[in-house]
Amino acid sequence: MHTFSRRSLLLGGAATLAIAACSPASADKVDGDASTDPYADTTWRKLTDAEWQERLPTEAYRVLRHEHTERAFSSPLNDEKRAGTFHCAGCDLALFDSDRKFDSGTGWPSFWDAIPGAMGMKPDNRLFYTRLEYHCARCLGHQGHRFNDGPAPTGQRWCNNGLALTFKPA
Repeated sequence: MHTFSRRSLLLGGAATLAIAACSPASADKVDGDASTDPYADTTWRKLTDAEWQERLPTEAYRVLRHEHTERAFSSPLNDEKRAGTFHCAGCDLALFDSDRKFDSGTGWPSFWDAIPGAMGMKPDNRLFYTRLEYHCARCLGHQGHRFNDGPAPTGQRWCNNGLALTFKPA
């Protein structure tokens, strides 16, 4: 009979976390191939960090340009229910239609799908597991993370920072 010591339990847990951190979250395609990127040569991609800092409010700059996350339940867009479109706060690209928004209970504006071609994806391994991070396809501004725990028809939850969005009513 094998007995577990505190040390073996901790080492086993650390090994499990290491394996999880190295495993892909899903078989999703990660976008961003420069040869097929329609926004590769736009002015938005040529702005310096200092220029972005001048253009954006401090907290939006931290989210969009340095991949920070706003505090849950802090964005008024979490409660936005009107018909319209959610745009990137950095470059004004339309990202989400309001009819795809739902209340996820997480404290961030959430959507079950994005406007086709509006996002680029990349794996994010900053936590103990891999998440799928998405950015505005035009200016590369960080928006949030996509999870596979959303409603039908996609089963996806695009969990977005409200500071990274603006809303334009229909």
